[in-house]
Formats: sequence, structure tokens, C-alpha cells
Amino acid sequence: MGRPRRWGASALVAGCLGLAVVLGGCAGQEQSGTPAHQVSTWMVAGGGGSGIGNVEVDSKNVDLALSQHNKPAAIREVCSLLSNDAQTGIGNLPTPDEQLTTALNAAYMDATAAGDDCYHGADGDARLLARSAAERTKLFTLLTTAIQRAADVTGHTPTTETTVPPTGGGDPFAGGQ
Repeated sequence: MGRPRRWGASALVAGCLGLAVVLGGCAGQEQSGTPAHQVSTWMVAGGGGSGIGNVEVDSKNVDLALSQHNKPAAIREVCSLLSNDAQTGIGNLPTPDEQLTTALNAAYMDATAAGDDCYHGADGDARLLARSAAERTKLFTLLTTAIQRAADVTGHTPTTETTVPPTGGGDPFAGGQ
């Protein structure tokens, strides 16, 4: 019996390089091409536009539930939807563009805080409800910044529709300008 064979440093480097090449070949389409192509691909694969739209709709639904003086359980429900959709948005980050990622993260963090404050204030805590209202007001500015960044990178304003129209074919810019 001979001695166990040891891998030399060059074999280890070659193995690591081979692994990097294989993993690089598995990179998604959003990681190749021009910045515009990368962001466009991410918007489709990550549901970027509909994610923004969901948070916008959820925020408006919170305003509606509060203005109609709905029961605390109903208010908590729409508040939790806002937080949950914002967390889903965070889970879809990062985008291929650092500035877009930063803008969306700020918006989604704000939406999460607004939803949480609303949820905990639903029984009538005026301080928490006021803080949630301020966060929701700020949210629309943050989302507008993110949409503008996507438009700056791609040359198209993404649609924020929460449903994809049958003629849209999955194009995140189908309803955009």
C-alpha cells in the first residue's frame, strides 16, 4: 500500500477555478448584458413592478380602512398585508443596480415599519397610527424614487400594475411609458 495521495496547490487552484467557471455559467440573465437589460430582466424575474404596485395598493387600503373606521381586526389585516408584501419585496432584492436596490430597500423598510406601526396601533393607539401615516406618506416618495431609477437605467417607466394584462406577455414595461 502506498501513501495517500495529496492534492497539490496547483490542483486545488485548478479545482477552484473550474468550480468558478461552472458557477459563472449558472448566472441568471439578470447578471449579464447591459445594465438596462439586467434591470429589465430582474423586473420580470423578480416581479419588481408588481411588487411596488402591491405595496402601493396595500398602503392605500390601510388609509381606506382607517378612514372608514373599520374594526381593529380588519385594520390589522390590511396593515399586515402591507408589512408582508414589503417583506416579499425585500426578499427579491438585490437588483442588478445598486442605486435601485438602495431605493427599493428604503421603500420596503419604510412600508414594513408603517404596516407594523399600524398593526400595533389598530386598537386606537393614536401615536402609532400617526407614525404609520407619516411613514406611508414618505413611502410614496421612496417608491417614486425607485421607479424613476428603474426608468433612468432602462429608458422605460415600469408598470406597477399588480396583475399582468394578457397582452403584456410578462413585459414589466407593458403599461409603462
